[in-house]
Amino acid sequence: MRAIGYASPGPASVLEDIDLPDPVASGRDLLVEVRAISVNPVDTKLRVRGGAEPGQQYKVLGWDVAGVVRAVGTDVRGFAPGDEVWYAGSVVRPGANSELHLVDERIAAKKPASLDFSAAAAMPLTSITAWELLFDRLGAARDGGEGQALR
Repeated sequence: MRAIGYASPGPASVLEDIDLPDPVASGRDLLVEVRAISVNPVDTKLRVRGGAEPGQQYKVLGWDVAGVVRAVGTDVRGFAPGDEVWYAGSVVRPGANSELHLVDERIAAKKPASLDFSAAAAMPLTSITAWELLFDRLGAARDGGEGQALR
């Protein structure tokens, strides 16, 4: 599969087109055909701080993703091939700047039909940040009913 990765940390110029083996879904993994990704500060921070993991030639970034499930691992229960999904992946796994990406089903969700792939990929980390600001930092009430303003 085609991907964008780098071997050594540095500026954006270290990124290169690479070929990697297709990942295979197992356990609770979804194999996602990536349709859109977004770039966040975590991508640039990781790119300048660290290179490929020991035993790996390249590091692949990108964790805000929207795509289509191509295959599922044997323990997956909530998704099936063909499902449209979105998620913020895990920085301890390879990123999604690639044609295919493995993600644990527990951190993925079905993409809202009202969002196209680009809009869905732009939202995961920014939505988590907004949630943490409203509810964890500002103490907004989480139990408001429909039509109620946040306190």
